[in-house]
Amino acid sequence: MSFRRIVLLSAVLLFSPAAFAASHAKEAPLHPVSPYIVEKGVESIYPSVAGDFLVFGQRNLSEYRVMRVSKNAPSSSRYVMKPMTLDDDMRFGVAIKDGSVGYVSNRMGPISAWMWQGRGDGQVSIGAMSTYRGAMSPFHLNASSDGAVWCYDSTFQKLRYNQMLDEFAKPQYQELAGQQWRTYNSDNFRHKLGYKSTRAGTRNDFNPPVLFTFTRKNSQMVMIPNAYDGAISPDGKRVAFVREHEGNYDIWVQDVEGGDLMQITNSEFGDFEPAWSPDGTRLAFVSNRDYGGEVTNTSIYIINLGNNQLQRVTNARNAIDGGPTWFDNSTLLFHSNRDTSEPQAKTIGSWNIWKVSLN
Repeated sequence: MSFRRIVLLSAVLLFSPAAFAASHAKEAPLHPVSPYIVEKGVESIYPSVAGDFLVFGQRNLSEYRVMRVSKNAPSSSRYVMKPMTLDDDMRFGVAIKDGSVGYVSNRMGPISAWMWQGRGDGQVSIGAMSTYRGAMSPFHLNASSDGAVWCYDSTFQKLRYNQMLDEFAKPQYQELAGQQWRTYNSDNFRHKLGYKSTRAGTRNDFNPPVLFTFTRKNSQMVMIPNAYDGAISPDGKRVAFVREHEGNYDIWVQDVEGGDLMQITNSEFGDFEPAWSPDGTRLAFVSNRDYGGEVTNTSIYIINLGNNQLQRVTNARNAIDGGPTWFDNSTLLFHSNRDTSEPQAKTIGSWNIWKVSLN
C-alpha cells in the first residue's frame, strides 16, 4: 500500500463518526449517571417534573400510557392515567406542580390534548375546539409549571398529518420511542439501517411544522411558524423551541405572545428537546454535535442564557440520551438506552430513566 493511501485511509478513520465515537470510549463520564426508574418489560421515556411530582410515559408491546409518581419516591404512590375507551393511548405526559397531568390521547378519534386535574375524573381540553375535531395533530405537549400556559406542535402537511395519526397508537420501533424529535424529519422518522446526519445542507422533504402556545386564562392561541419541540418557561412568559434551517436544527426562544425572538444555539449539527431549569436561567437540551450529526448518538448539554456558556453533561460511547427534565436546579433526569451494568460502554434495546447531578 502506498504512503499516500495510508495517509488517506488514516484520515478517513480518524474523522469518521465511528472512529470519533471510539475515541470517546475510554473517557470517564463528565458527570456520573445512575438509573432512576428501571422496569423490566416496558419502556420508560420522557420524564417531566413539576413541584413534587414526576410524570413520564411508558410503552409496552401494545400500548402507550402516562404515569404520575412522587419525584423523590418513584416506586410508591403511583398513579396510572385511566383509559376511557378500549383503545385509549396516552402520550406526551406533562407534570404540573399541583399534581395535574397533561397528555395527548386518541380516545376521540383524532388525537387531542387534555389535562387531568389531579383529582376526580374531570379532564380539561387544552387548545381550541379544532384540536379534537381533527384539524390539528398536537404533538410534544408542554406547559408552564402551574399549567397556565401550554404549547404543542402540529403539521399542515396532509400526508405527514395522516402518518402521524397512524403512528400515534402504533408501537414504534424502540429507537423511535425515545427520539420523538425525529417526527418532522423525512429521512429519520422511520427506523432503518442508516440515516443522513442532522447537519447543515441535508435535505428535508417535510414541510416545516408549526408551534402553538395556548394561555388558559383568556384562551389566546399564538402560532409560531417553523417551530416544534416547545418548552414553556416555569413562569409562563417564554417558550423555547427547535427550528430547522436547511437540514440543521437549533434552539430558539421568544415571548409566549410572539415577541423578542432570539436564537440560542448555533451548531452545524442538531440541537433538540429544550428544557428550562426551575429558575429559568438555563436550558438543557439534546444534541449530536459531538458525534458528527449521527442520529443515534446523542448527549445532554446545558446552556446558560445569561452568558451563553455551554456545558456538556453526558458522554457515553454509543448511547442515545434524550428527554431531559430538571429534577432541581442542580440535577437532571433523562431517558437513555444505556446498559445499567455498563452505562458508559454498552447500550440495550429498551429505555429507562436516569439521573445525573451537575455538582
